[in-house]
Amino acid sequence: MCSRLALVAAAVLTLAPSAARAQDGRSADLVKQLTQLLAQKKIDAIAAPDAQNPGAYFAALYFPGTQLLVVSAKYEAPALLTELLARKDYRGVYAELSSASIVASKVFVMDAYANGLVVKPTGSQPADSVDRGTVSTVFDGAWKKAKMSEADYMKAYSDTEAAYARILQGLIDNLKGST
Repeated sequence: MCSRLALVAAAVLTLAPSAARAQDGRSADLVKQLTQLLAQKKIDAIAAPDAQNPGAYFAALYFPGTQLLVVSAKYEAPALLTELLARKDYRGVYAELSSASIVASKVFVMDAYANGLVVKPTGSQPADSVDRGTVSTVFDGAWKKAKMSEADYMKAYSDTEAAYARILQGLIDNLKGST
């Protein structure tokens, strides 16, 4: 009987950290990769076309140790973005996508501390947030205050985590392919 309890306790202790990590998602590792590549190349912005979605683009601005701002959207005048990309004016692409993109296609993630999307910050850390089209969500754990159910909050987090990971991977792939 004691050995069974010990096995159950060991299993619970082993699985508990996994559940906590699952809340933080894949974006934490991808943010780390992206920010390391940006540091290696001595740049604080990057942009690229979305290879899976013609007419859409990704862009990011990195403030070391403070914040990573990432946007993905379709753009009405792709020729302008193509020209900015050719000049490596990544901040220009970021500015255009942030302000003049097709609103319904826009995903704008504000990653406080550039540590990946966190479902609920600890202590006095600022919350991560996302604007998807015209809907804004703050990941502060206060779903009741946001007039959401916990299930809707977790779905918004999960959907944002997946979109964020896809954007980050696209930017990483672009950086690894560029010289």
